[in-house]
Amino acid sequence: QVQLVESGGGLVQPGGSLRLSCAASGGDFSISSAAAGWYRQAPGKQRELVATISSWGTTNYGYSVNNRFTISRDNTNNTVYLQMNGLKPEDTAVYYCNAHHYVDFRLYDYWGQGTQVTVSS
Repeated sequence: QVQLVESGGGLVQPGGSLRLSCAASGGDFSISSAAAGWYRQAPGKQRELVATISSWGTTNYGYSVNNRFTISRDNTNNTVYLQMNGLKPEDTAVYYCNAHHYVDFRLYDYWGQGTQVTVSS
């Protein structure tokens, strides 16, 4: 059973920074062979893409976070990170980690439990 555990959320002032971590564990799952990403959901809004990273290392960002957030992956520690700089109140949301891969043409999709990020003065 693969588990994704997020950490690093919290309360930060506008303009501040946070780094979220997503540690994968279970079975023989390796983050290096999966696509991974961060999504967020604010109260009353739909879940939206924040950033993704492919198994080849190609990154993609949501328009609202481009040039402020950076997604990265540590294959040794089986962990995906989201470095968030220049945080704004509108970045307040629950942030979820996702990882997915194909085994024998079957999609395996995993989600973490979420971590709260609150940007407020």
